[in-house]
Amino acid sequence: MVKEEKLCHEVFIIKMHWHSNLFTQIKFIMAKYSKGAQKKVEKVMHEKKKGTLKSGSSGKKVKSRKQAIAIGLSEARKSGAKVPKKKAASKSGGRKKSAKKSSRKK
Repeated sequence: MVKEEKLCHEVFIIKMHWHSNLFTQIKFIMAKYSKGAQKKVEKVMHEKKKGTLKSGSSGKKVKSRKQAIAIGLSEARKSGAKVPKKKAASKSGGRKKSAKKSSRKK
């Protein structure tokens, strides 16, 4: 029987019962985002709530929560914080291939 207890953000304690003896083992789980990246996203979210967050190229006001998070993560990447890579775009490119026209006999 295995039980897991969450101690803090990154550390779990696993308690395992084996032949009526109790063994404890500490398992470290690495954080995906660094503290700097978290602070950057937090700052950007506050800007969005105030209504002062603008998108990069067009300069329009950001209304979407997801877009605000994406801007924060992008800024964190530029500053060198630990952030996972962006997901790769699909190879198909989103375009459907058109069917070839058959040649008619005249």
